[in-house]
Amino acid sequence: MDTLPFFEWLDTSILADISKAYGGTFAIVQVFHLLSMVVLGGMILTSDLRLLGVVMRDVPVDTVLDNTQPWINRSLVVIILTGIFMSSAVAIKLNYNEFFWAKMASLAFGIFFLYAIKRPLLRGDLSELNAWTPKVLAIASLTVWFTVAASGRWIGFS
Repeated sequence: MDTLPFFEWLDTSILADISKAYGGTFAIVQVFHLLSMVVLGGMILTSDLRLLGVVMRDVPVDTVLDNTQPWINRSLVVIILTGIFMSSAVAIKLNYNEFFWAKMASLAFGIFFLYAIKRPLLRGDLSELNAWTPKVLAIASLTVWFTVAASGRWIGFS
């Protein structure tokens, strides 16, 4: 699939014009991107470590999951929107960056895993699940989101 036309369009979009011309705007957007990543990482860690029985053992798992999910949802929206804006500044370069594509693939899988696998399995009565299922889901989730973070961090080095 040839993605270059999309990235050429993004590179000449109004978003790219703003992101390239106004460094202050880019910096503010980047701050929101980073803060949202911190919130997402914190909520993922909190929910997965609770599933593993490492933290907040006195709080029911469903309470932790129900309280972290809205923050996960919000942070993902902000991350995606700010990420598109920041990508517009270096769109052509990103098209050829393997770590960018690794991050996009792992982010897509992370979102799919969260909403299509993890959340549906954990919505019901956890006592009906095999005792290892929540732990396996937590370890898989931590692995996926670590991959997103690591591949995203390497974008800047490549």
